[in-house]
Amino acid sequence: MHLKTICALCFFIPFWTCGVTAQETTCTLKLEQLPNAGELRGFRLGMTMDQVKARVPPVVFGRTDQFGLSKTSINPHFDSRFDATSFEGVRTVSFNFLDGRLIELWVGYDAGFKWQKLDEFVAGFGKALGLPGRWQAKGRGQLISCDGVEIFASMVGGSPGLRLTDTVAEHTLTSRREEAANAQEEAEAAEVAFIGDKQTKLYYPPGCAAAKDVSPANRVLFTDVEEAQKAGYKQTRKCQ
Repeated sequence: MHLKTICALCFFIPFWTCGVTAQETTCTLKLEQLPNAGELRGFRLGMTMDQVKARVPPVVFGRTDQFGLSKTSINPHFDSRFDATSFEGVRTVSFNFLDGRLIELWVGYDAGFKWQKLDEFVAGFGKALGLPGRWQAKGRGQLISCDGVEIFASMVGGSPGLRLTDTVAEHTLTSRREEAANAQEEAEAAEVAFIGDKQTKLYYPPGCAAAKDVSPANRVLFTDVEEAQKAGYKQTRKCQ
């Protein structure tokens, strides 16, 4: 039957009898509802560093940066310190922590893992994680977005890999980075700009230490003295 005919029939036939339903294309599972799939070898998003350490004592965590992010990886396939039996089929596991909790987990499998083709890998994990939605092509892999979590499958080094991301925590991290970048831009601009105080109608020349006392809510920037004076501002006596 022609595609247009099929689509037209969907207006008259109950949605559950048509080819693709809303349930098949949308994943509404929340992060905490994802099951502890054995294929993830005991790891899940939201784990604390202590919980990961209890699972793999040899792990060494990376430095936590100014945004609260810490990254580290383990290589059970190559490192004899890890129990090869409990990591059968796994080459590498990477962890991203934010404020001490796991927000991104990537598991890279080796040639011994049971699902080697991307299609069967996606189908297998879709069932293992109880994913009700349909995977979508993204780059060279497949992605499914649920409520607060994304799962991305791809082929790496000839074998499959799976990345799970806490999108709510990822948004928090992005916001922190953007706020820091904006603050840095403002600080750099303040070094070469005349800072005005909307409340007092005074301006501070570049390098004036007293300008730091002007609250962000009252702060306005001028490129030069003329611009400040035209706006009705006078120079503060603190930096004359």
